Amino acid sequence: MRSAIHVTLILVLSMALGCGDGASRTAKKSSDEGKTAPEAAKMEKPEAKKSEAKKPEAEKPEEKKPVVVIPKSAKRPDDDDPAPQVEMKTSLGTITLELNRTKAPITVKNFLQYVEDKHFDGTIFHRVMKTFMIQGGGFDADKKRKSLRDPIKLESQNGLSNFRGTIAMARTGIPDSATAQFFINVVDNGYRLDYQPGRLDGYAVFGKVTQGMDVVDKIRDTPIAPQGGAFANCPVKNVIIESVRRL
Repeated sequence: MRSAIHVTLILVLSMALGCGDGASRTAKKSSDEGKTAPEAAKMEKPEAKKSEAKKPEAEKPEEKKPVVVIPKSAKRPDDDDPAPQVEMKTSLGTITLELNRTKAPITVKNFLQYVEDKHFDGTIFHRVMKTFMIQGGGFDADKKRKSLRDPIKLESQNGLSNFRGTIAMARTGIPDSATAQFFINVVDNGYRLDYQPGRLDGYAVFGKVTQGMDVVDKIRDTPIAPQGGAFANCPVKNVIIESVRRL
């Protein structure tokens, strides 16, 4: 009898404990399901955020300044080129001249202004002396005088001598009277054309022939005939200056 009662009690207790554990688990599950998403998330261990490496900013390419190329047409008679060059095309060939702005700034500026104005185009060498010089720049092919700019100050005391191959300004007996006419020395004329204190005002050299002395000599050797006035030593056939352009 006691054994039966004892077994019965054990079964009752076992059932009570089993139901209690199931009820507890059920209650816990219900409690968890009742929580909102943020609350549930709080219960989970947050994962460590991966640190994102900050990307360096791309360097901006250095802006290159445009290279300014000055065209030949932009060159001015009064620019700072100490040795401007000009090309003189004639009916007997081409002569290249290098001008000396350092020694004769007024004369070079004046000559280049006539070049820019295309004054020399179509003019002639109207005075050719075989043992002296060739002169031109003042008359057209019909031997008509061309219009001129104001005369300039004489720069004969600049240290440049009238050697063969140099170019100088022609003028009247008045020192400051040179305008457009020039001459190229075909022999050394320093002894009779350079400035001599108290004796001779001189003729201003402002450049030299760098190429084409053979052309100068062709002009010097061209046949001449007296044609009156300024044309006492004028070529029988016109030697024409077709163009003068700066290089």
